[in-house]
Amino acid sequence: MQSRKYFTDELYRLRHNILEMATKVEENLGKALAALRTRNPELAEKVREDDAVIDALQIQIEDEAAILIATQQPVARDLREMVSIFKLTGNIERIGDHAAHLARAAKKLAKKSESLKEGMLTANLPAQEHLEKMAETGRKMLRAAITAYMEQDAQSARGAAAMDAVIDAEHDELTKNILKQMKKKPDFVKIAFEMLHTSGQLERLGDHIKNICEAVIYMVEGKREELNE
Repeated sequence: MQSRKYFTDELYRLRHNILEMATKVEENLGKALAALRTRNPELAEKVREDDAVIDALQIQIEDEAAILIATQQPVARDLREMVSIFKLTGNIERIGDHAAHLARAAKKLAKKSESLKEGMLTANLPAQEHLEKMAETGRKMLRAAITAYMEQDAQSARGAAAMDAVIDAEHDELTKNILKQMKKKPDFVKIAFEMLHTSGQLERLGDHIKNICEAVIYMVEGKREELNE
């Protein structure tokens, strides 16, 4: 009985460490988005610094989860959750990497638009509006996915994964707009490629959140489900 209480307490602590890690990633996405909107290189640099904290949290959580599996030998649903924790932390860490890429892109776009002396025009490109919507949707999607995990709610996980359709649609529209812009303004080629690359990173961010949702469904219902295929 005492052993079961210890396991339950440790699992509760792991869940909240995962929540902390995901919250930091969501905050980084917000900072990267603000850096993109305002062309703020200092804010973009803060995202890079915070990414190291997220990486450290991943190592801590996974080490503690491995010890708990080895010492407590969980079975059935408890074992599914312990195994799923590694998938959650791995995908959260990758989402953090995409947030860091968005921050780096914000710095590059600021420099390139300034060198062209057309920063205002660049900031108002329809393509940037799509990047902003993708990042904002990613924040909401991540929050919903982690809430589904904390509440152990498979149906909410499915709802969170459905938001990926918005990110995919914005990525498609951005690609179309960028190609049109490149034909009209050849000087924007470098900026256009940076935006295309960043859009691809944000599109993959949505895929990582879907992976989290799939892990929640497996953990709760014991079945593997491919979402939004």
